[in-house]
Amino acid sequence: MVRTLDLAALRSFLAIVEHGGVTRAAKRLNLTQSAVSMQLKRLEEGLGHTLLDRARKGMTPTAAGEQLASYARRMLELNDEALARLTEPSFQGDLTLGAPHDVVYPHIPEVLRLFARTYPRVRVQLQSSYTSVLKDQFARGEVDVILTTELMPDPGAEVLQAGPLVWIGAPAGQAYRNRPLPLAFENGCIFRPWVQRALDDAGIPWVMAVESLSIRTVEATVAADLAVHAGIEDTLPPQLAQIEHGGSLPPLPTTYIAMYVADGPNAGLAQKLADVLRDMWRAAPTLDLPLAAE
Repeated sequence: MVRTLDLAALRSFLAIVEHGGVTRAAKRLNLTQSAVSMQLKRLEEGLGHTLLDRARKGMTPTAAGEQLASYARRMLELNDEALARLTEPSFQGDLTLGAPHDVVYPHIPEVLRLFARTYPRVRVQLQSSYTSVLKDQFARGEVDVILTTELMPDPGAEVLQAGPLVWIGAPAGQAYRNRPLPLAFENGCIFRPWVQRALDDAGIPWVMAVESLSIRTVEATVAADLAVHAGIEDTLPPQLAQIEHGGSLPPLPTTYIAMYVADGPNAGLAQKLADVLRDMWRAAPTLDLPLAAE
C-alpha cells in the first residue's frame, strides 16, 4: 500500500518549527490552533515519531523532527513552485519595494525569498531610505510598495504593526545613566524629534553625541556604549539591546509600521507583493492598538 505524506500537515509542522509554537503557526497559516494541533498529531501518529519537544517556553524539533523539516521544506517548495507555474498568471516585470532600514529585518529577506520563489520572472528592487523620502517617492510614482514608520499613517495606509518605541543601548550598557543623555541618530531619522520631545517634556537634558548619514555609524556608537538610540523592539540588530532603565527614561510614543500600495500599471503585481508582506507581519506577534494620533 502506497503511503503519502499530507502536505497540509507538513506545512503546519514546518510553521511550528519556524515560528516556535502552535499559536504563531496558526496565525501564520490563517488556521485555528486546534486545526494545527490536529494536523501535527496525525502526522506524528502516521510516522510513529514524536516530532517536537513541547517545552514550557516553546516547541523545538526532535532529531526525527529535524530530519522531517528538511524534507518538508523541499517538498513544499516544489509543491508551491508547481502550483505557481501552472495556476498563476505568468507575471513578469519589475517592482520597487521601499522600506526604512529599521524595518528591513527580520521580515524583508524572507518576503523577498518567498516572492521570488512564487514569481520567478518578477524582479524586486529593495530600496531603503527614510519614511519621509519614501513617501515622497511613492507620491511621485517611483516605488510600487512602501513600508513606513509613522505616528499617524495617512488614510490610505494599511497598518501592519503598532507598538511603543523602546530605548536602545549596548547590552548591559550604562550610557543611559549619563546627564546630559548622549543620543545617536541619523540626521533624517523620524524617531529623532519624538525622542527629543519626550526628554524635554520629562525635564531630562540631552546632547546629540552622534549625527550621521549612516545607520551603521549610529549602531557602532551605541554598541560601544557611548550613546543611546530608540527604535522598534522587534527589529533590533543583535549587537544592541532594549534598555531596562527602570523608569529613569521617559516612555516613548506609539509608532506604526504602515504599508502603502500604488495603483497603476504594476497594481496587480504590487498587490501580490503586499499579500506576502501582510502574511509575514500577520504571523509575527503584535500589539493590538487603536490607530490614533499621539
